[in-house]
Amino acid sequence: MSQAIVELKNVNIYQSSNLILSEVNISINKGEFVYLVGKTGTGKSSLLKTLYGDLTLTEGEGSVVGYNLRELDWKKVPFLRRSLGVVFQDFQLLTDRNVNENLKFVLKATGWKDENLMNEKIADVLNKVGLKTKGFKMPFEMSGGEQQRVDIARALLNSPRLILADEPTGNLDPQTSDEIMQLLFHISKDYGTAIVMATHDYMVINKFPSRTIKTEMGKVFDNASITQ
Repeated sequence: MSQAIVELKNVNIYQSSNLILSEVNISINKGEFVYLVGKTGTGKSSLLKTLYGDLTLTEGEGSVVGYNLRELDWKKVPFLRRSLGVVFQDFQLLTDRNVNENLKFVLKATGWKDENLMNEKIADVLNKVGLKTKGFKMPFEMSGGEQQRVDIARALLNSPRLILADEPTGNLDPQTSDEIMQLLFHISKDYGTAIVMATHDYMVINKFPSRTIKTEMGKVFDNASITQ
């Protein structure tokens, strides 16, 4: 039996009082890789924000990594976010500290206390993203691709069952972009982590085909054709 990591049923998504997406029905299982596509302004970001608790769900049923989105309050949102990994286009690394310290900052912020366990976890995630020896580098000493790998390592710190990746290849050259895609597919397949990746890059989708969800005209289309 497949394990649903994301389940949305008859969901309506609002930004303040504006209905952005209506009758959204999506189920995403453990280890599944799903692209989220759609023109700017069609609700991609609103859908992602609903999944990580930034937009409150008021209509329909939704659960993400076991959290009921209708019952989320400000106390529960941090716990939901600890169960997710989020990867951004612009890395959002702290520029005044090295890679290890960047990762330790996140662990401390999410409640880790034991220094040895933190160091073990940091070594583990850096190894997974192919940066085993780069922990002492400062972000500015790294290429864009390496910084994006650090960002993915950061998303893996709390062993999430779901990673939300927002345009993770948006600022990268084609070769580096391919390497990051291979890494993300490897994470979904080998660690059973579901990944939802928002992208505008149809070349990436054609090269690494997978299930595609599209936001268009206030609706969400599953297994959408990816003609632009």
